[in-house]
Amino acid sequence: MIKKVPPPIPPCPSKKDLEKTKAVQQIHAARDNKTLGLSYVQAMSSTVNILKIKEVFPALPNKKILEIHNVAFPKQNNKGKKVQPTTKGLSRKQAIVPVSSNLTKIIMSDTNIHIFQINTHLKNIKSTLCVEFIHPCPGGIFIVTNNVSNLSNLTIIEKHFKSMEGINTNKVLAPRLPQSKSYLKITGIPYIQSDSNKIMSDNVIEFMKYIEIFENISLATKPRVIKAFPKSDMAIIWFDIWDTQSSSKAKLLINHSFNLGRYITTIRATNMNLGVLQCYNCWK
Repeated sequence: MIKKVPPPIPPCPSKKDLEKTKAVQQIHAARDNKTLGLSYVQAMSSTVNILKIKEVFPALPNKKILEIHNVAFPKQNNKGKKVQPTTKGLSRKQAIVPVSSNLTKIIMSDTNIHIFQINTHLKNIKSTLCVEFIHPCPGGIFIVTNNVSNLSNLTIIEKHFKSMEGINTNKVLAPRLPQSKSYLKITGIPYIQSDSNKIMSDNVIEFMKYIEIFENISLATKPRVIKAFPKSDMAIIWFDIWDTQSSSKAKLLINHSFNLGRYITTIRATNMNLGVLQCYNCWK
């Protein structure tokens, strides 16, 4: 009969072996708890990093240390989300300066000087606005800033360009911010007026001057007059206005009625891209 020999009792681990086992357990515990998505500074200040692995496995070459680190600290997908623009078109962080094509070439030849001088003037009035760069556009130049310009900032920009040597100040118009364009129409106006003449765009612009609701309204284009139907004697007047991005001015006009002679007319909204940003000078 063969006598079974019990398995040998494993030796008690030394203090150094216990420290190694504890370090490995820390690495796996951190991985299980998903706490490894740390920044570079956080990883360097933590006990769970590549230096700790080096202490646990001092005999391994650096290449193997890096392999262990990559397994224990898997890289997270840091691909940033695509920026979703809130609006299409020009940003409000731009100032449009209407100038001639010849003056545009002169300004663009020394953009660094103009940017430095404008920023110096802005600092003198303790403004936080800063010009980042200048680029040409149809009818003038765009001045891109770090924030939305206020009236005093636009005045500084205007004074700078008007103070250029050999420049006709009348050819430099006041800088302005991009605005939104809202689309409206007027219904209830006869196509043939009392004097037997067709209603024209100039007639519309003229009567708008005397109607209170149009007092603070700026037309973006000349009004367009068409017949409501080919055989109708009534007209529809389409007109576009410069507005805020929230269409606050258009909201004050929509469904508003007013008298035009003995006729009662009404302003209606249209379905033509309300609030699309447009250059203030595109229609000129």
